[in-house]
Amino acid sequence: MPRPNHFEIPAENPERAIQFYSTVFGWKFSKWAGPMDYWLITTGDQAEPGINGGLMPRRDPNQPCVNTITVANVDESLQAIDKGGGVCVLPKMPVPGVGWLAYCKDTEGHIFGIMQPDAAAA
Repeated sequence: MPRPNHFEIPAENPERAIQFYSTVFGWKFSKWAGPMDYWLITTGDQAEPGINGGLMPRRDPNQPCVNTITVANVDESLQAIDKGGGVCVLPKMPVPGVGWLAYCKDTEGHIFGIMQPDAAAA
């Protein structure tokens, strides 16, 4: 069964947001070595329930926080989302060394991501 495995926080000022979450919750941030400004967030011990996430510069004033769900196949999931009444809002794209990602909107207007793991994605 697909489960949420990642969240993203868009920030007007990434350094300020990092300071806030580090101070308030003790989260750890590390700069991603990928092609964009992105910080990986470790929210706790891997042995405890919970998910980790990422933080990025906000691209749009209305950009929401996004939960991403791991799926076996992005293309098949996009078809199921369409059939279920959802819509793709950002088409399938590679995240180099990680997998294939698309953003969708559910029937209630919430944005979410779907990720197909694939280390060869480029």
